[in-house]
Amino acid sequence: MTAPAKAFSQFALDPRIQTAIAAMGYVNPTPIQEKAIPVVLSGKDVMGAAQTGTGKTAGYGLPALQRVLPKANTSASPARHPVRMLVLTPTRELADQVNDNLKRYAANTDLRVSVVYGGVDMKPQTEQLRRGIEVLTATPGRLLDHVEGRNVNLSQVEIVVLDEADRMLDMGFLPDISRILNLLPKKRQSLMFSATFSPEIKKLAQNFLNEPELIEVARQNATADTVLQVVYAVHDSEKTESLVEILKTHGENAEPLKQVLVFVNAKITCRRLARSLEKAGIKADSIHGDKTQEERTAALEAFKNGTCEVLVATDVAARGIDIAELPTVINYDVPFCAEDYVHRIGRTGRAGAKGLAVMLVTGGDDRAVAAIELLTKQKFNPVKFSPVKRDRAPRRERPWKDAERDSSRVRPEVREARKTVYDPIFDTPYEPGTEHAQTTVLAKPAHPVVKTKRKAPVAALLGGLIRK
Repeated sequence: MTAPAKAFSQFALDPRIQTAIAAMGYVNPTPIQEKAIPVVLSGKDVMGAAQTGTGKTAGYGLPALQRVLPKANTSASPARHPVRMLVLTPTRELADQVNDNLKRYAANTDLRVSVVYGGVDMKPQTEQLRRGIEVLTATPGRLLDHVEGRNVNLSQVEIVVLDEADRMLDMGFLPDISRILNLLPKKRQSLMFSATFSPEIKKLAQNFLNEPELIEVARQNATADTVLQVVYAVHDSEKTESLVEILKTHGENAEPLKQVLVFVNAKITCRRLARSLEKAGIKADSIHGDKTQEERTAALEAFKNGTCEVLVATDVAARGIDIAELPTVINYDVPFCAEDYVHRIGRTGRAGAKGLAVMLVTGGDDRAVAAIELLTKQKFNPVKFSPVKRDRAPRRERPWKDAERDSSRVRPEVREARKTVYDPIFDTPYEPGTEHAQTTVLAKPAHPVVKTKRKAPVAALLGGLIRK
């Protein structure tokens, strides 16, 4: 049995890749990288489970690039640059993040690396694909759009990776994934990496992977030990006020928190909460599925550079934000799916850094909280939290309104002016006239009118009467 690698230099990686990761500051591999890289290099299928933020992208990306690197070339012909490595991700943000890492890993090689995802114009993507791409990261829907447009051919894919496969199933991508896999060669290496593996994922793995090697570096569905988890029990009517107070007072030395990611369950809540925080004097922005890709990218960039202090997000961002030292994550809403809790708080405490995860629970969240406790095998002890009651601003004087309620408070000159106003219709008392005071009696007609009843015609043939 070989001794575990202590540094990336001990892996059988090309010197060009070693130089690139050294420039990125990679020295010692994480547990998932240490176990996965040798197995992927051997050509076996892998089913890897590790906590979010432990470096899964490098765990599959580095050895996969090493395996396709011998076929890299400098030819200008697109036919010499077919897709050889395909990475599927559930969200645009994660696809962009994975592509950025793969580009940096392959910076010193001749491999062409690119990404395609929805929400943006297809034309630039089409031009790139037709020029030839060997390492492609994609979201399933947009990839199928390019397949139908005959912009990409997947018949020469040698390695396919499902990153965050459980999330793709949750988002309903299973039919698209099945279509894509049927377009790939039968003889290929298949990799599946995620932080959680549900029974549905394991069932998919049986059909998708060929005798995979299971790699788990931590207890399944476990949360990182570096993340401090705090649960506050709040009243539903005080939820937003409680969040504002936490943001303003729970930093070091009771100062405001900085760079906080707040998760909600619905897009409308996302928009409204961001506006409420702005009104409270907190620099906030939102990211959700209704925003364009340009807006989402701008919001993420502002959050990363500190221009935006608080980013309110739906789960669309739970798998796409990679900030090395994100200090705080707050679950404003308890997630519907227990696995999402693991991924949400996995945005903080990454790569061994310390993190804080706060969750606000109300009386209607008991079942969801119990599901999270069952999944993560831990017990929460919610602390009652109520925002400090602040004195409201003094009532603004409104003399024009008060005058309507109490005429005695009207200025004398206004009261005198009102007395001089005369309305001939409404100010004149009613006096009935003589022509209307007497009752008019109508004279009786000279000849009384005799009403006669009209006989209905007989319908002999029908045997009855027709009444009109």
